Amino acid sequence: MRQDQIREGRLSGERNDQIARYLSSMEADRKIAHADLLVDMAHLAMLSDQKLIGEEQAGMIARSLLKMKRNGIPEEAFDERFEDIHAGIEGELIADAGIEAGGRLHMARSRNDEVATCLRVRSRQDILKIAGSLSVLRSILIRSAEEHIGTVMPGFTHLQHAQPTTLAHHLLAYEEAFSRDSERLLDAYRRVNRSPLGSAAFASTGFPIDRRMTADLLGFDDILGNSMDAVSARDFALEILSALTIMMTNVSRLCEELILWSSAFVRFVELDDAYCSTSSIMPQKKNPDCAEIMRGHAGSVAGAFQAVAVSVKGLPMSYNRDLQTLTPHLWRGIEDAAASIDILAGMIGTAAFNTERMREESDRGFSTATELADTLVREFGLPFRTAHNIVGRAVRSGEITTATLEEAGREMGGISLAERGLSAERIQQALDPDTVIDTREVAGGPGKGVMQEAILRRRDALKESEMMITTHIHALQRAEEDLMTVLRRLAGE
Repeated sequence: MRQDQIREGRLSGERNDQIARYLSSMEADRKIAHADLLVDMAHLAMLSDQKLIGEEQAGMIARSLLKMKRNGIPEEAFDERFEDIHAGIEGELIADAGIEAGGRLHMARSRNDEVATCLRVRSRQDILKIAGSLSVLRSILIRSAEEHIGTVMPGFTHLQHAQPTTLAHHLLAYEEAFSRDSERLLDAYRRVNRSPLGSAAFASTGFPIDRRMTADLLGFDDILGNSMDAVSARDFALEILSALTIMMTNVSRLCEELILWSSAFVRFVELDDAYCSTSSIMPQKKNPDCAEIMRGHAGSVAGAFQAVAVSVKGLPMSYNRDLQTLTPHLWRGIEDAAASIDILAGMIGTAAFNTERMREESDRGFSTATELADTLVREFGLPFRTAHNIVGRAVRSGEITTATLEEAGREMGGISLAERGLSAERIQQALDPDTVIDTREVAGGPGKGVMQEAILRRRDALKESEMMITTHIHALQRAEEDLMTVLRRLAGE
């Protein structure tokens, strides 16, 4: 059985299984195993280019690394007797290529800069995946909004009927929120995509390495300038989780509405059966379980952010082993967020909205009263506060009629609305939800013309975001292709 080659010099004796398990990061390291191979390859290419390793030895290492890339990393590399995947892969490399060749790859680097680089390589992929999923979700929301420009529904404040709006207006509100989530992630990507490799333990190295070369081969936009900061900084993890926490807060708000809307009290939406469960005892139940789980994951992602923040807040420069404990929280936050966005897109895309029920509720609770007050201002010359109080008094009486408005007007200072020409027909017109919507042609409102323009703008914004994601993905793909070309040349293929 292979031993951890890193312990053989300074330390003696064997660890028991409990200690090995306690120190090992193998479970979390499975996420960065492929990234570690890429980092090894880039480091090897640079060592060869700088003449720090001979051609024959470089070829042996390259062939071993390519074998693991093509056939998969041997499971033995994940054994917990190795503290991490970096040691595990090195152990496999030495076993395959021999210590004379394999033992040279770790020259001019440390596991400190190695793991920091691997975390960034993997995290940037996750950022682009989630941003891509957000694009799918946003596209579905925009398409659904276009279908429901004329679908009148009640809008709410304090969970009370407030004013009529449209389903399109409501859906685009979430699309804009998710667009900002995408912006935050892609902005974070710029800071994630900087290379720590070559910083070694924290004080760089005395070997004449080329950090720019490894950064380019790994698709990084730049290097991190200070080697001490490079190996110990985990603010990129905090930034990712912060953006995901905000995103999941928006997800949770939408899920809360879907849960309410699908209830027998509201009946605004019917969720597809695939996203629901039933009761083990109550045969009539259709529970919105996916939306509820997402609401819960908003808490787990926020918890991951908090756990990472607490892990790093008291650490002195430079590297400390505490940093190992934050990695599982990073992966947990990313996994929960990524899965939630994919499922939410499907749930919205298959939802059946009850437009008749929405219209039925659109003027309940005197929700059109604001438009009547605005009408009294626009057409009858009243100050808004006076109009507001007159309509409010009519609502307090239990109905809005010419009589109740006339009485309220006289109570508010002897104002006769009848004498000013207010008719029952004009009152009913002002209280019609369609009239309310038609008057909201101000930018950002639910009026049909405004919404059509908004949909065009949102499509343009989505296209711009998708182009940025595609640009990043292609850049990483080209870098990996270039890296494989170099490795195949070193391997003599």
